[in-house]
Amino acid sequence: MIPKAQLDLLKFFIGTIKADPKILHSPELQFFRDWLVSLGANIPTPPASDSPPEDKSQDKSQDKVAEEDDDEEMPDLEDVTQEEAKAKTEDKSEESEEEDDDIVESDVDLEELEGVIKDENTTDLEMGDDKLEVTEAMEDEANAKRSEAMTAMSDGRLEEAIVLLTEAIKKNPHSANLYAKRACILIKSKRPLSAIKDCEKALTINKDSAQPYKWRGRAYRLLGKYEEAYHDFQTACRLDFDESAFEWQKEVEKNAKKIMEHRRKYERLREEQDRSRKIKEAKRRKAKAQKEYERKKKENESRGGMPGGFPGGMPGGFPGGMGGGFPGGMPGGMGGGMPGGMGGGMPGGAPGGAGGMPGGGPGGMPDMSGLFSDPDLMAALQDPEVMAAFQDVSSNPANMSKYQDNPKVKSVIEKLQSKFGGAGGPTP
Repeated sequence: MIPKAQLDLLKFFIGTIKADPKILHSPELQFFRDWLVSLGANIPTPPASDSPPEDKSQDKSQDKVAEEDDDEEMPDLEDVTQEEAKAKTEDKSEESEEEDDDIVESDVDLEELEGVIKDENTTDLEMGDDKLEVTEAMEDEANAKRSEAMTAMSDGRLEEAIVLLTEAIKKNPHSANLYAKRACILIKSKRPLSAIKDCEKALTINKDSAQPYKWRGRAYRLLGKYEEAYHDFQTACRLDFDESAFEWQKEVEKNAKKIMEHRRKYERLREEQDRSRKIKEAKRRKAKAQKEYERKKKENESRGGMPGGFPGGMPGGFPGGMGGGFPGGMPGGMGGGMPGGMGGGMPGGAPGGAGGMPGGGPGGMPDMSGLFSDPDLMAALQDPEVMAAFQDVSSNPANMSKYQDNPKVKSVIEKLQSKFGGAGGPTP
């Protein structure tokens, strides 16, 4: 029984000859031609230009083949231009879609409340010295000024009341209540922006005071900021329920809820848009990767190759060898012939057969028995990385230098050269 590995290599050799019959007319295969003729085979007439070329001619021929391979791999300029134009059109289309997807917010249909102040002449008021150490006497003086200010406010003398409260704040700048009182009078004076400053100052002193929230909410309402006013009124009533604050909260509630719902709606739309863009981008990347995969697949298929054989096409075979075959030109002949004489000779072949095909002289086929009996070598020839390297080198022998630092590929080539008697060129 002939081992499968031996049959595979024999198939490879015959496939190489089928792909390039000129190989059969190589001088070192004279013995093989004679044997085929003895079996009644018809040997095709060798081409007129099939005489062994000189080294320079062979180099030129290899250069020409390499140039032809480059031409075959070079895409048509018109195809490239069309692909680029198509890609640009697709990019513009995608940009246009993204522009169309941009969300334009509509205006909120709000009820315009009375008393909204659109213009205000603001004047900075004194805030007092935060580092001032307040004595008990100073607190008493501040309280007296506050009482005078409340009286002036009741009489409608609002500017005087503001001045008196400012003096009270200067006496006791650590009182949140004094700032809230001045904010109240500023609201009555139609100065909501100044009132907001006083309320925020009061909250830095005491964040749990309800009055600053109440008056800041009122200032926001006068500025038409209904959502901010609504939240401040809610906080004021939570800290210390106030009837006025509650009534003001109900006044702005309708507009505030419209604004909040409008904002939530567009937040959801933007989240959906962002998610949609991410999905589109993922699909674009996937399509691009698929397109690149198809391009490389088509490029590899265009190089041909025998089904079940080594990639890269049989005419190229293993680089550097017979007709582009094994490295070093398969020196050493079929010394020893096929192991075991193939059971007494090929069927119908030459008598005897005990030694299989008689060995050729140096420069012929290698010792096939030694090649087949090396399990490491046969296993290496099934390695995808090794086969890919042979495919690359088969398409262009000059690429051999790319694998000189690859120990796996280099060891296989060295082993092949040793099996072939080392007559080939040195390992790159």
